[in-house]
Amino acid sequence: MDGAEAGLSQTQTPPLEVAMDTFFLSHGAPTLCIDETIPARSFFQSWLPAAIAGSQAPRAILVVSAHWETDAPAVSVVRGTNDTIHDFHGFPEQMFKLTYPAPGAPDLAERTKKLLEDAGFGPVSEEHGRGLDHGAWVPLMLMYPDADIPVCQLSVQTDRDGTYHYDLGRALAPLRNEGVLIIGSGTATHNLAKMGPHDAPPPQWASDFDTWLKDSLLDGRYEDVKRYKEMAPQAEVAHPSPHHFYPLHVALGAVGDESAAELIHHSWTNTSISYSSYRFTTKI
Repeated sequence: MDGAEAGLSQTQTPPLEVAMDTFFLSHGAPTLCIDETIPARSFFQSWLPAAIAGSQAPRAILVVSAHWETDAPAVSVVRGTNDTIHDFHGFPEQMFKLTYPAPGAPDLAERTKKLLEDAGFGPVSEEHGRGLDHGAWVPLMLMYPDADIPVCQLSVQTDRDGTYHYDLGRALAPLRNEGVLIIGSGTATHNLAKMGPHDAPPPQWASDFDTWLKDSLLDGRYEDVKRYKEMAPQAEVAHPSPHHFYPLHVALGAVGDESAAELIHHSWTNTSISYSSYRFTTKI
């Protein structure tokens, strides 16, 4: 049985003794996968060598990407190989030739759908044949370069709030014991209208929001994070649209209130784009 057929293989592999951590990863610009001057690139390349997600490879990966927005939850159901979606423009031609042929994870998609519907988030639609958008394949290309782990995507709902996405993540918590790596892929600060040169220091609004997020997560102030539009300084400037931030809420919710957050990477590009990335783990 190959990776695409295996999907989740729950019936063949017993639950893990230790649940997998979840992650919010700031993927920043799509050129992360080709531009060696982006500081975060080396962090993503260190993923496997440093065993950031643990020494045991995940059985499958569920990516909640900023670049798939739907009115209600949707999962990608791919039997065979995921296509690579080049959902951007204005970048070097090289970018449009890149592919990440990871197997689909149809079993994981069905499991995700059932968990969400059982928790009252249904109906969850199935998108058959939807490939991986750049919020998924750009970081994964550096993290798992062999593209041999089945991948499924889950959409975000930008007309809902942080609490909704946190609760959605809570419904997915059982996946962590089933060998599924849950990744929220967005960007800690994301205002494309306020980007600047790489060598300029971050503006106050970006620094203030980024620091608030770090302090709130590390101090366990998750209610503040859920209500970030009310609680965070410069929230509307840092995220004019919430689609790059809600993946964090899903990853955080999948571990729950009794969790610990860890800042695992911090860097900037384009003056105001923060690559702050976090690990969420169950408190011991």
